[in-house]
Amino acid sequence: MPRTSKKEKAKKNFNLFEEEERAEEAAEEELPKDEAGRLKIKRRYEELLGIRIEKLKGRVLNRERINKTIEGIYFICAACKKVCHNLDEGLAEDPNNVANLCSACAKEKGKNGQAAA
Repeated sequence: MPRTSKKEKAKKNFNLFEEEERAEEAAEEELPKDEAGRLKIKRRYEELLGIRIEKLKGRVLNRERINKTIEGIYFICAACKKVCHNLDEGLAEDPNNVANLCSACAKEKGKNGQAAA
């Protein structure tokens, strides 16, 4: 007597963040592949670091070689305390590597510095 195949059981995936992930994926589909990848990595850094972002503000998290001439840098902006990438947000690099700023915060700080002088 031949064996009959069993019906496949439906897998039940319980995910609390399912709606958020779908919304993020839809937003990422509009971006170029490399930019979407950087966005995903930035979110992971934020999740991993959590409360330590305050302690690590202004520091470089990681440097990557995109090609022979371009270097990508993940860092935490000292002013806005967001995880940034130099190709997306820009970088005003501090020589001591303790007060790196994204370009938006650097411009704002430059305007405030000129107004105070």
